[in-house]
Amino acid sequence: MRRLIFFIVGALASWSALAQAQPADAPDISDKAALCSACHGAAGVPTIANVPVLWGQTEGYIYLQLKDLKNNVRASPLMNGIAAGMSRDDMFAYAKYFAAKPWPNLNQPAAQSEVARVALVANSSIGCTGCHLANFQGNSSIPRLAGQKQSYLLASMEAFRSRTRANNPGMSDLMNAASPEDLTALAAYLAGL
Repeated sequence: MRRLIFFIVGALASWSALAQAQPADAPDISDKAALCSACHGAAGVPTIANVPVLWGQTEGYIYLQLKDLKNNVRASPLMNGIAAGMSRDDMFAYAKYFAAKPWPNLNQPAAQSEVARVALVANSSIGCTGCHLANFQGNSSIPRLAGQKQSYLLASMEAFRSRTRANNPGMSDLMNAASPEDLTALAAYLAGL
């Protein structure tokens, strides 16, 4: 754990230096994005619990989240600090870069039939597919949920429910219309897709 903390601190220091480079000295976006792998994984598989998959995520959603993190509308002490140094062009470049990557296989098991049943009933009640579309693939500024890391999905739903994640009040209302058991089932179901 201590080595991971030192690695992250070193990566942040390196990222800060890269983010402040003048345009003539600016590294390619793939060089900058390599620093993201400390948490989000070199092959798109997150290395830390409750950290989302970025590879293959929708471009508009990545951009909006970076913007919310930069403006402290979405709270994440580590990411707020990283996004603070990003320009609008940086955020667009990161979004385009990660959206173009293939979605990684996290090898998460499919939900058991009873868990899937509870999740599908919850979906019909709160209407996840109304925005996240059939098969939970997302589109544009709506995130893909299918195959996302289960721990991240549940933590996000719980944060919306408690309103500690405040960058989408409509999601908070929807998560409060579902029971904690429904959210647990949804996280397991979505992760296994």
